[in-house]
Amino acid sequence: MIRPLVASIAVLSGLVLAGGAQAAPKVAPKTAPPGATEWRTPAPEDVVVIDTSKGRIVLELIPEVAPGHVARFQELTREGVYDGRTFFRVIDRFMAQTGDPDDTGEGGTKKPNLKAEFTFRRDASTPFAPAAAPAGTEVGFLKSLPVVSQAWSWAEVTSDKKVSAWGTYCPGVVGEARDEDVNSANSQFFLMRQPYPSLDKRYTAFGRVLTGLDVVRAIKTGEPVEKPQDRMTKVRLLADIPPAERPTVRVVDTASAWFKAEIARKRAARGADFSVCDVDLAVDIR
Repeated sequence: MIRPLVASIAVLSGLVLAGGAQAAPKVAPKTAPPGATEWRTPAPEDVVVIDTSKGRIVLELIPEVAPGHVARFQELTREGVYDGRTFFRVIDRFMAQTGDPDDTGEGGTKKPNLKAEFTFRRDASTPFAPAAAPAGTEVGFLKSLPVVSQAWSWAEVTSDKKVSAWGTYCPGVVGEARDEDVNSANSQFFLMRQPYPSLDKRYTAFGRVLTGLDVVRAIKTGEPVEKPQDRMTKVRLLADIPPAERPTVRVVDTASAWFKAEIARKRAARGADFSVCDVDLAVDIR
């Protein structure tokens, strides 16, 4: 069986916030909503709209961290492979798994399996927004994806002047399922219901839920799910949705002053317990 996992949902000034915070010991005053210039519009080819039996999930693919997995997800989406697929393995406080054409957890497509992309190389041009620097590493965000990286100082001694980095499994992170062979991923993927950092560098992380974590957490649980009824009814790339029905999607720019203030607010609230999963992303979908 292929074994593989988002962020709690809150509303701030009419904006949907996707973050992964656990209960904080104290709550710092909320920052004002992002200003007009503090938003980022994701590429429509990298935004996925998943309509399910429980509601809508919108996620962002991050090709910078796993280009092969993102390309495969886009390809299968456009071929309609994900339409009608059930959530056949769902574990509370862990993840919801889907994407098997056979809906059993044992299947895949006839396409070649994917080479693992557990880590990527980060250079000076990578749009990485730091949040903290624990124990010689750096944690932060690449677009909407929470990321752990070697400290940038290591770039001075690497041959390519880059450092290794990887997506970390906060709530909402999208990962690719596989079996014991690290290069066996094909079509199945999972959506994190809660943080699970032990998956880091063991399963390819390639996206993040922007909205719809409540939907992910409402899916019937089971390992496997008994007579699964919850399914993805329609999966589309934003670029392929007719303009008349296409939602507009904006995400806070992680280089913005608003986001830096949000990081500072959460670090003040959490103190020594601060995690990158605590940081909220402002998302505006209309």
